[in-house]
Amino acid sequence: MELGLQGKKLLVTGGSRGIGRGVVLAAARAGADVLTCYVNDSEHVESLRRELKALGGDHEVVRADVGDLDQVDALVGWARERYGKLDGIVNNAGVISHIPFAELAPDEWSRVLDTNLTAAYRVIQQSLPLLGSGASVVNIGSRGAAAGIPLRAHYTAAKAAMIGLTRSLAKELGGKGIRVNVVAPGVIETEAFDTMPAERAEGLRAMYAQKTALARLGRVDELAAPVLFLLSDLAAYVTGETLNVDGGI
Repeated sequence: MELGLQGKKLLVTGGSRGIGRGVVLAAARAGADVLTCYVNDSEHVESLRRELKALGGDHEVVRADVGDLDQVDALVGWARERYGKLDGIVNNAGVISHIPFAELAPDEWSRVLDTNLTAAYRVIQQSLPLLGSGASVVNIGSRGAAAGIPLRAHYTAAKAAMIGLTRSLAKELGGKGIRVNVVAPGVIETEAFDTMPAERAEGLRAMYAQKTALARLGRVDELAAPVLFLLSDLAAYVTGETLNVDGGI
């Protein structure tokens, strides 16, 4: 059964590394044209450009900090100019920090909420003229939104609010044929593990193996696949849902 993403126009925020990168490349391999963004220049950005060029298609990797609403508007403007429409959006960009709640400063609260939640509001709102019947929005949440995570009150609050935003928009936009869903990852092994001391990385793998039904961390491709499913017409009757992709944590 084919996903049917050939020629679809997608916007994926935060696509240079981790989950976002996996989604961008998987979508491009499925035949979609993808616009994605990053904050800081790096080899990750350049290697993504090279990989997308090798895959073919009409892709663009641009610099935009979605924590800044003006840059969000510019990003949607790029999508409008390049594609003229959008068939799908993946709100993936996010930031995280680990701070005791008693020490959580207002500016850090705002930084995390702005990037993880407010950016999604603005991306979707400004993209509405580009979204037609059959379009799909996938918001990347977190399994931690339901569990609650110490030292991450700001991050957890943002991801929990994303679920409420998604359910409201599913009802408000459903009459226009626009679907809105959440994919909530568990612990996914990204390239961040490569930058950790080996002992710490192995310790995390062992800890989550004990906590997870499948006894291992998830892979980026295992998260990208459900995202592509929700973007595709195979999920044409799925909206307002939170799909936990967590290995049974």
